[in-house]
Amino acid sequence: MSEGPLQSEWSAWPAPAKLNLFLHITGRRADGYHDLQTVFQLLDWGDTLHCRVRTDGAIHRLGEHAHGPESDDLVVRAARLLQSASGSRLGADLRIDKRIPVGGGMGGGSSDAAATLVALNRLWNCGLGLAALAGLGLQLGADVPIFIHGRSAFAEGVGDRLVPIDLAERNYVVVDPGVSVSTAALFQAPELTRDSAPLTIAGFICGAKTENVFEPAVRTRYAAVARALDWLSAFGDARLSGTGGVVFVPAGMHDAEAIVAACPAGMRAWIVRGINVSPLLALHRDGN
Repeated sequence: MSEGPLQSEWSAWPAPAKLNLFLHITGRRADGYHDLQTVFQLLDWGDTLHCRVRTDGAIHRLGEHAHGPESDDLVVRAARLLQSASGSRLGADLRIDKRIPVGGGMGGGSSDAAATLVALNRLWNCGLGLAALAGLGLQLGADVPIFIHGRSAFAEGVGDRLVPIDLAERNYVVVDPGVSVSTAALFQAPELTRDSAPLTIAGFICGAKTENVFEPAVRTRYAAVARALDWLSAFGDARLSGTGGVVFVPAGMHDAEAIVAACPAGMRAWIVRGINVSPLLALHRDGN
């Protein structure tokens, strides 16, 4: 592959992961999509996007995690969408340092796409604001806007109606049982609870009962996730994140280190910290 004319050196952009502190379905819409309620907790840990500007207009995804046709790659699609919307004649080489588990429910692909939109908006001098970038991101996936807005939030609709919320910046132990979960299949599960009572932000803050309604369906279909949940539940209120295979539990640092050290064979555990403002948001503000 020819590198083409280059305008800049590589620059690095954070693509933080998220946890869903709960996930409810409150109904089904006329268009077939589900109405959701959730709280997105952003994390101080995730992927890193590396990009450099090309002056020939070409967009390429490079690196060991670049698999399949570029036309199907979410990062490439994000770059081409911004290119089309802005009229930019510049291009980019894009590479991801991948840490977020694929199919883990931590928003890896969505966060990578959001980082691409924010980074290239600045590097190409497109001048789009957060609302415009989030509108583009929603065309790529329902979770992309949360990473563009860069604030932990209470979310409704398909996850696109966001209200920033300040959460306790606490530690979580995250456990990856090594399973990639199919979101589409879970939404078809007959046992899925689709009529959870709507929750208010005040109710959530005051400790109203919450759950991840996808957990029963994941448990019955993915034995490794069920084992991870059972093991982690010995240390607190263990939950599934989103519609993925990753599970988590809040813990103080001393306890978190002990939990990680005791992680069973076949699983991977690490400590993350919840944050309210994404480092990607600060980079957007610095450039606009």
